[in-house]
Amino acid sequence: MSSGRVASIDIMRGLTILLMLFVNDLNMDVVPAWLGHTDADHDGMGLADWVFPGFLFIAGMSVPFAFSKRIALGSTSADNSRHILTRSMSLLIIGILMLNTGRVNPELTGIGKNLWALLMYFAVFLVWNDYPDKEQKIYRNTGFRLAGIGLLILLIFRFRSGLPENDGSLIAGWWGILGQIGWGYMAAAFVYIIFRDSLLKTIAAALFFLALNILSAAQLTGFMDPVRPFLGIILDGSVPFIVLCGTVAGVRMKNAGNKGQWYLVRDLAVFAVVLLAAGFILRRWFIISKLQATPSWGLVCSGINFVVFIIIYLITDVYNRTKWAAFFKPAGENPLTTYIFPAIIYHLIQISGIQLLYYKQSELPIAVIAGSMVWAVIMVWIAALLKRAGIVLKL
Repeated sequence: MSSGRVASIDIMRGLTILLMLFVNDLNMDVVPAWLGHTDADHDGMGLADWVFPGFLFIAGMSVPFAFSKRIALGSTSADNSRHILTRSMSLLIIGILMLNTGRVNPELTGIGKNLWALLMYFAVFLVWNDYPDKEQKIYRNTGFRLAGIGLLILLIFRFRSGLPENDGSLIAGWWGILGQIGWGYMAAAFVYIIFRDSLLKTIAAALFFLALNILSAAQLTGFMDPVRPFLGIILDGSVPFIVLCGTVAGVRMKNAGNKGQWYLVRDLAVFAVVLLAAGFILRRWFIISKLQATPSWGLVCSGINFVVFIIIYLITDVYNRTKWAAFFKPAGENPLTTYIFPAIIYHLIQISGIQLLYYKQSELPIAVIAGSMVWAVIMVWIAALLKRAGIVLKL
């Protein structure tokens, strides 16, 4: 542990962010299909089908450590509840805004798609930037935040898609990546606040959401359809289950402390085997499908998450080898900025009309893969430089 952080958690978070940027940038018409998402009705999964669950898992794993620190500093249950709701709502808002960038109708909105998106991201950074001098320049920073809120309100009211759904205004849809993280984080954080470091109760909470996921996949939750547009991510169970699997790992790791590293590895390995076995057993009734968020997919991904974390934990925390991850560890320490910033670059490239990402036009898979990996690494480095300059999103 360095500077109060767990190296293996930061590194796995950084790895998943790097891979998210990588798979999001790939030209899937050229590269092998196993790097992308499988079709919704196909029984199987590619790399892209695991990456997001990997991030959900590590987000859940961070919860026990983050809230233990807050509690040690004197935060009450009410304080922590407000923190959870504020952070979750922030993720939901940003996720919905990002989801709607592609729906902007320039003629009805009066602003081009790319300009609307760039102004939105600018406002997001004004509102949620972690200003380094926040104690000394309270009024200035408050002014920046209020300006960002005002700009967001203006953009939201001006937004028009020209589509019939939701009368052409913003839609929640599938909530976007950040929105789904927000719902999953909310579930896991409240579970931890209620059950604290009880491993058995945390496992029971994870199993509850797995049961919801099974019932939803079996189409037995139709009676909850009236509230599904608002609570669908929670009711479907898949995202909270995967996040809570990470919380289970975090609670077990936290309870282990600095002793019993091999007992921790043993227990995490048992969880991995059980989850993988359950996933393949359920495959008899539910195909492995990320786009359908089937329980078999959630179980298999969670099992893989435990295996990946065990490997990283052994290398970094047991054998103290961390230099190998130096080029993507900053992404784990600054995940939100690292995830959002590439979208800003994409919109700047589109608005300029200059074709800069030539590797995407190549017909050679190796050239496209190498180009997207270099792109992902550069985005991580830029986010690290932004952090040094005092530009870093923190919810």
